[in-house]
Amino acid sequence: MKEGKSVKLNLQKQHNGHVSSFKFASLLDPEASWDKDQLGDVLHWIRQVVAVICGLLWGAVPLVGAIWIVVFLMLSTSIIYGYYALILKIDEEDFGGHGALLQEGLFASFSLFLLVWILVYSLAHF
Repeated sequence: MKEGKSVKLNLQKQHNGHVSSFKFASLLDPEASWDKDQLGDVLHWIRQVVAVICGLLWGAVPLVGAIWIVVFLMLSTSIIYGYYALILKIDEEDFGGHGALLQEGLFASFSLFLLVWILVYSLAHF
């Protein structure tokens, strides 16, 4: 039991030795306090998950054409907007405005989406 507690404590430590205050329950809690880095990280990783899921679906179906790139960008952006505006209900001006929040992780997720889409499409249909 003592070993389990030390493992749990070690998992909560950050690289600089401070104990992390982030809890997964705060992801859906509108009353949770967010700093700019935490919110940016969460938005970034949500976009990455959406990119992988869409890339897998688009490649497996198979979908082709620029319209599906636009659909991915609209879907990804609307999920991010819905998350921070409707679920978390944060004041976007405290975090740099809508532009900064909506662009968080956009280019990395777009690249990941294209990579997964092209790989799955090529492997499954050629």
